[in-house]
Amino acid sequence: MSLVSTLYFGLFYAATLILVIGVAMRIKKYAQTPAPLVIPTMPAPRTEAGVIMRMFREVVFFESLFRANKWTWIFGYLFHFGMVLVLLRHLRYFTEPVWFWVNWVQPFGKYAAFAMLAGLLGLWARRFLVDRVRYISTPSDHLMLALLVGIALSGMGMTFLVHTDVVSLKAFALGLLYLSPQPLPVDLLLLTHLGLVVTLLVVFPISKLLHAPGVFFSPTRNQTDNSRERRHIADWAKELETKQ
Repeated sequence: MSLVSTLYFGLFYAATLILVIGVAMRIKKYAQTPAPLVIPTMPAPRTEAGVIMRMFREVVFFESLFRANKWTWIFGYLFHFGMVLVLLRHLRYFTEPVWFWVNWVQPFGKYAAFAMLAGLLGLWARRFLVDRVRYISTPSDHLMLALLVGIALSGMGMTFLVHTDVVSLKAFALGLLYLSPQPLPVDLLLLTHLGLVVTLLVVFPISKLLHAPGVFFSPTRNQTDNSRERRHIADWAKELETKQ
């Protein structure tokens, strides 16, 4: 096996380890962060079942973003929906035999890359064209969008312009799963694409992309409006009441 294949094999394991440990540590921190006040965004659900439905609408339909800004919602939904289809299409490289529904999603995932790219470009454009968004944008915001655009463009290039050896690529992907190193096609566009993916895995735990798991820990979304039925007392206040 070539040096390049060995290098990428090790990079993917290291990046995956960083991703899993980093995200787990962030989730632990989110879970342990106290929420001393009842601050759900109104109108808020009065029951736990209502909270579940609210979180479902937030995660699947981006409900609050739809209410806040329709253009941002359109670009955000294009990006996320396109990305989901693209990721589902990539499952063909990690399954043997390929699941029937993964075969079914192939043509949709192939052209969903255009929706993903359009959404990314729209979200990036607003950071230049909208004054209030441009004011709060940092270099890391632009670099993260550039990274995602690079991943999308390099992937589309292999799909529609310069085809790579997908048989060898699948063997390499399955080798990652089964700890059996396989040679990786020495294709510049493929190596660029995989290198950008590795970079994304590494920076994910320290980037704003953590809004993916973070939304489930947002007190403005996961709290019930039960202040009429139940008095909310912060932990530090409970200790004071006990002493009195």
